[in-house]
Amino acid sequence: MSSDTAPIAAAQPSPTLLIVDDDRDFARSAADFARSHGYQPYLAHSLEQSRGFAQLPVVDLLLLDLDLPDGNGIDLLDDQDLPELGHVAIVTGHPSVETAARAVAKPIADYLVKPLSPEQFKGLLERAAQPVHARLGEIGRSGMIGDSPAMRRLIAQLEQAAPSNASVLLSGESGTGKELAARAVHRLSGRAGPFVAVNCGAIAPDLLASHLFGHERGSFTGASSRHCGYFEQAAGGTLFLDEIAEMPAALQVYLLRVLEAGSLTRVGGTEEVAIDVRVVAATNRDPLRALADGALREDLYYRLADFHLELPPLRSRGDDAMLIARSILHELNARYGTHKRFAAGIEATIAAHRWPGNVRELRSAVQRAFLTAAGAQIRIAPGARKPVSAAAGPDQVNFSVGMTYAQIEQEMLLRTLAHFDNDRTRAARALGVSVRTIHNQIARLRESGHEVD
Repeated sequence: MSSDTAPIAAAQPSPTLLIVDDDRDFARSAADFARSHGYQPYLAHSLEQSRGFAQLPVVDLLLLDLDLPDGNGIDLLDDQDLPELGHVAIVTGHPSVETAARAVAKPIADYLVKPLSPEQFKGLLERAAQPVHARLGEIGRSGMIGDSPAMRRLIAQLEQAAPSNASVLLSGESGTGKELAARAVHRLSGRAGPFVAVNCGAIAPDLLASHLFGHERGSFTGASSRHCGYFEQAAGGTLFLDEIAEMPAALQVYLLRVLEAGSLTRVGGTEEVAIDVRVVAATNRDPLRALADGALREDLYYRLADFHLELPPLRSRGDDAMLIARSILHELNARYGTHKRFAAGIEATIAAHRWPGNVRELRSAVQRAFLTAAGAQIRIAPGARKPVSAAAGPDQVNFSVGMTYAQIEQEMLLRTLAHFDNDRTRAARALGVSVRTIHNQIARLRESGHEVD
């Protein structure tokens, strides 16, 4: 048993073809033809060799000869250890009524007689590939995976927004794929420049201006030379500003000016630098809540949200979780040169979990299962790795899966206020928010019937 080709390394899965035929010349030429049409072919020349491919996650097209050295090809379909099969085609040089009758009773889609013409074989490859795209949920040129109504709506919106120069604001829970959506906007926009991503919450506030807009030599201690910021680095392309609500308010004012003027001034400089950059911003907060809390300026919100697109959580995407899991497994198999596959019942396991960490949690679970599997089959244990803490003391807060963000914020606010003897200023400083945010949250709690001093 041997593979005719090395494992594929492409990011997107290719349809797989298993050719079981003792005519080596036919098998090799069929493999070459299929490869030229985007397939990943594997060859076996007997029933025994074909069983060596049981570890493949899926066989999208099985090309099966009838007369093999160790039996009839149809017998292979009774094997309980076969991988998941897509399209099954019998290809024989010796057709008979008996074998045709047996084929009718099996899950066989085509019964073809050698020799096959190129047009005939191409048609077979195209028919077999059609379900592959549905299985993977690949839609359009976005590069995103998902076939649920929510994802189809999102991808249609991305494709609508991308060709323009309009700004895009992406919101959604952590791990829903906001950067992937931003890259889709860039890819579909046709802009020739680079895609540059920056997390506004991961850079110290006093350094963020320099990182974004650049600085001149001598503008501050350590500025030994001119530095072009992310805006200039993304010239002609797309700048992705993640966690925009974490940007300090004063810097939001300058960002708004840059977006409206189409030019910037480096820190410590006086020269106006023209910019040609498409801006896509993102936040894992509810933008309207961020506006109410003062974390996001209203004028900046309207400037960023020419298109405001909300990414759906994985728990609302139905079978998309399984599609994504298969794609992740394919990437891992390609990277490590393996042929691992999911164990039976994995669909039910994935569907039963709510994936509070969304796609990021799913990727972590698949990778963990892949790397720890002793054999070819992998089993996912969602939520197996979670921080374990003791019961909450007076200065601790415990959260549980299923709590809403509002409940988490409420519990943290009340516990912090109690810790600081109801001192709003100290509580705001500890939580990293403004005193106005504390007052706004307390007012909402009172409106909902909570007693807060």
